[in-house]
Formats: sequence, C-alpha cells, structure tokens
Amino acid sequence: MPDKSVPSIRPADVRNKARREEIYGKQKTLKAKAKRQKRKEQKQEESENPELREKRLRENVPATQENTREFDEAVVADADEEVAKDEEEDEFAQYFNGQTPKVLITTTPNAGGKTVSFVKELVSVIPNLEYIKRGKKFELQQIIQFCRNRDYTDLMVVSEDHKEPTHLTIVHLPEGPTAHFRLTRIKGGKEISGHARATAHHPELILNQFTTRLGHTVGRMFAALFPQVPEFQGRQAVTFHNQRDFIFFRRHRYVFRSGKRVDLQEIGPRFTLRLRWLQKGLYDPLNGEYEWIYKADLETSRRRVFL
Repeated sequence: MPDKSVPSIRPADVRNKARREEIYGKQKTLKAKAKRQKRKEQKQEESENPELREKRLRENVPATQENTREFDEAVVADADEEVAKDEEEDEFAQYFNGQTPKVLITTTPNAGGKTVSFVKELVSVIPNLEYIKRGKKFELQQIIQFCRNRDYTDLMVVSEDHKEPTHLTIVHLPEGPTAHFRLTRIKGGKEISGHARATAHHPELILNQFTTRLGHTVGRMFAALFPQVPEFQGRQAVTFHNQRDFIFFRRHRYVFRSGKRVDLQEIGPRFTLRLRWLQKGLYDPLNGEYEWIYKADLETSRRRVFL
C-alpha cells in the first residue's frame, strides 16, 4: 500500500521549498525501498529457477559506447584470412617468427627530471630496453641510423614540454612504421597506493580491443617491444587497453587464491596514450607518407573510433 504520509504529487508543483524537499526526499526513499524489494524477489525467483537469471543476463545488455559504436568496415573479423595473410608478411612478421626485441629509448635533449624518471620506469617494464641520454647535437635521423647499425629492433623517444613528458614516438626498425602518441595522466609506481615491487621477469602481455586494421598495426607495434616468451613465475602482466581510442597502460602482479579467484596488485607506472599519427617507413616529418593522422574534424561522434 502507498505511504499516505507522502502525497502523490510532483515536488515541482509545491511552492514551499522546505515542503518540496521533504516530499522529494520521501518519494526518493520509497522508490529505493521498492527497488530493493524487487531485486530481493527477483533474486529469490532466480535461485529457484536458474534459467530466469540466464535469460535476464542474455536480454538485459546495457548500452555502452563500445557496443553502440558506429559501424566501421575496417573492423577485423576474428578469422579474417586476408588480414592474417597480410600480417604474415608485414614489418612485424620477424618478431612473431621468433626475433628477440632489442629496444633503445631516449628523450629530447636536456630532458627534465620527471621525463628521465618516467623513462627509467619504462626500462623496468620492457625487457631488453636500453636508455641512452641524448645530447644536443644528435638529430633523430642520426639516432635512427645509429640503432639500425647496431641491430636494434625499435627506438622509443619520450618528448617533453615545460619539463613534463608529453609525447611518445615509437620507430620500428629497420624499415618502420613510426607511431606518435600523446602521453597523459602519468603516475609513477611510487605514487600508487599499495603498489607492488617490480622484478626482472619477462611480463605477460595483454592487448585489449584493438579491433580495426589500424588497431592491429598499433597492437602489433606494442607487442614487438616485448619478448614473446613470458616468465610466468614472475606473475607480472602488462596491459594495453584501448577504449574509445585512448590506450590505457597498466602493470600488475597477480596471485591465485584458493584456485577460484585472482588478486591483483598494481606495480606501475600507469599512463594513457592517444595516437596522433602513424607513418609508413622511418620517421620523416617532411616527406613521410602518413597511413593515418588525427584531425579534430574526424571526431563527428563519441561512438566513432579508429583503433
């Protein structure tokens, strides 16, 4: 039965502010109580008939920006033979055929302390990653040639603005491609509450929601930075999670509890990447051929994504 102490009128129709707020509060409490009661009855019914729960979960799918994204013909199907054949012969094929990554990372000249600290954390994340301080007289093309002569497989460059790391460029060697990312929301491991300590084990790599042809290229570029064979005894997992073209980086240590659940402890660092452009071949800002470049007018809808 309805509560007679709460009139069935709209609070907006009450001119007295105190009375209006009182009515609104009581109606809100009654709605919440009814909702809890309905959930309780539903839970009881589903415990007696598990098929009802399966039906509810199957039909009651919430609308999200991911499952309501605009149709994109560039999305790759799970078993696309054409894409699989192209990837067998692309620039990253040698890595997936067993080549061991050898990566060099540097910064802009005279990098600030925050940038150097971030780079050193990346060194702890990616095995076989070597940091070399960059001098003023070395241009990026010279560094690329230096890396090619010494059989590096990738070059990473962290750029800064006002002594803050702001961009990450990855050059896959020896022939490219080159990707340039906006770098934001950096948080070092020591800044994360309850963080775990890193070990030297090769981490497991998780690439999530790189679904288009462009996304596959970016995902394979990230994969080529890490050794193919993880060391499971380290229980470390590195995740690149793509959501609406924002790539969230996380590193965790996991532990199994009673064989039924997994606990995670974040190691750090954490940061967010957003692709600004992808260039075929090696870095060449003047004459390079761009495979994809970000432009503000591309964002016609929040449900349009490119990775």
